[in-house]
Amino acid sequence: MKTNLLGLDRKGLEKFFLELGEKSFRAQQVLQWIHFNGVKDVALMTNLSKSLRDKLIDIAEIHAPEVAYENTSPDNTHKWVLRLQDGNCIETVFIPEKTRGTLCVSSQVGCTLNCDFCSTGKQGFNRNLTIAEIIGQVWVAVRSLSNKNGEHDHKITNVVMMGMGEPLLNFDNVVSAMDIMLDDFGYGLSKRRVTLSTAGVVPAMYKLREVSDVALAVSLHAPNDDLRNVLVPLNKKYPLKDLMAVCKEFFNDEKRRYVTMEYVMLAGVNDSPDHAKQLISLLKNVRAKVNLIPFNPFPHTIYQRSDDVTIDRFREILMNAGINAITRKTRGDRIDAACGQLVGQVKDRTKRNERYKEKISRIFLAQDC
Repeated sequence: MKTNLLGLDRKGLEKFFLELGEKSFRAQQVLQWIHFNGVKDVALMTNLSKSLRDKLIDIAEIHAPEVAYENTSPDNTHKWVLRLQDGNCIETVFIPEKTRGTLCVSSQVGCTLNCDFCSTGKQGFNRNLTIAEIIGQVWVAVRSLSNKNGEHDHKITNVVMMGMGEPLLNFDNVVSAMDIMLDDFGYGLSKRRVTLSTAGVVPAMYKLREVSDVALAVSLHAPNDDLRNVLVPLNKKYPLKDLMAVCKEFFNDEKRRYVTMEYVMLAGVNDSPDHAKQLISLLKNVRAKVNLIPFNPFPHTIYQRSDDVTIDRFREILMNAGINAITRKTRGDRIDAACGQLVGQVKDRTKRNERYKEKISRIFLAQDC
């Protein structure tokens, strides 16, 4: 079986070449060819010797996920459905703005966490993505966007691990993929422009702090344990007390960095003034900023989006308490590319989607009665 060079970070490539009897500097050459130059054909890597290229052709490959479908929404948000070699599909989204272009990258096929307001969680879970499948999303997006007439607003300046899946439950592969994003011979992104979003896998958050200095976002969505146990079931294992402890410590050595708290606004569920006051109390000793996310509906959901007046009132309460809060603009919902809407095509081993549909059917049947 050939080694997929797309899935090796600099350390992995150095080990690979040393085992071939080559010098370790070959790693940065190949890394640059693959990621900076976008080359898949080893024969074109002209600063490698002919004998080495011939050897690599026999034992290695550069294989990225296949584009099964792509679409662009009226607001210029771009979505790719990428088919993996086992037939599963994942989704990747690019959001262009005036001053930056953000790529939202998936880490798992489906998701294990089953957050109640998220379409991805209702699709069930199949497996973790490999390093090549994670960084391959960036590789595909860069190549695709470079063909958009060279427009500056199609340049990827930021990457967020906020697509399908919980990144910290695929720790090693996600960290290695982010290392390639940060590597000067890879994509050369700043540590402040690569963000990992987690629902709160507390032990892995402490581990992440030791091995990586990327930005951190937390899918919070509730200001108390009772409500968060429903919306984010992982909270039953890692409650808010433990989550806030690691958030308080995460950027302890860098006073100018903040943890971003993601808070989806659900009408009549978590959007009252009292919820805002609870959130203020929760974040009292945490250096954090808050992103308020209007809920993006998906088929069969029981939730509705908070109206603009309610969201503005919630934000104003936070701001008056000295918490930096912004309302995230909804992007890509016309093509199901908005936050919480990514579904891919998951060979669901958990049968979660079937159970969810049965649950919703019972709810609506009871309402009709």
